[in-house]
Amino acid sequence: MENWIIWIVLGLIALFLVVLYNRIVALVQRRKNAFSDIDVQLKLRHDLVPNLVNTVKGYAAHESGVFERVTEARATAMRGGSVADRSQAEGMLGAAMMNLMAVAENYPQLKADSNFLQLQSELSDIENKIAAARRFFNNATGEYNTVITQFPAVLIARMFGFKEEVFFEVDAAEKAAVNTAPNVSFGS
Repeated sequence: MENWIIWIVLGLIALFLVVLYNRIVALVQRRKNAFSDIDVQLKLRHDLVPNLVNTVKGYAAHESGVFERVTEARATAMRGGSVADRSQAEGMLGAAMMNLMAVAENYPQLKADSNFLQLQSELSDIENKIAAARRFFNNATGEYNTVITQFPAVLIARMFGFKEEVFFEVDAAEKAAVNTAPNVSFGS
């Protein structure tokens, strides 16, 4: 009779460990899926950048340094790499794009161009989708990191080599631009 109790307890412990392991694996897959969503939106932004640059270039050809920085930042962002590398590269691209849009502000004819307005609208839509995908990814990352650091899952995580993962962070310049309200003036 005592042997049955021992076997039942060992079976329950094994079942519990399998459930914990499967939970961690499910969270890893959820995080990968969330990053795929970010990746799709980033590719759309990468595809839009050359059209935007060419449109602005038509009005502000002498701003070649800005165009080169955007092009270089896009090329770096498209290389891929780890989440941290991608996050940094995308932040640089975001900052370069803000500089490009600042240049566009100096050209009233460009701001009125229908092609530019359409591209600007598409970029705004993509940026909103990137922000939503980033939130979903960071939520999935936070949930994964929490689970693998809580007891008893931490024992399974260590045993199978699961490690804390990084978030997809917004670049400091991009964060400042997002958090800065536009200056509205009604004339004097």
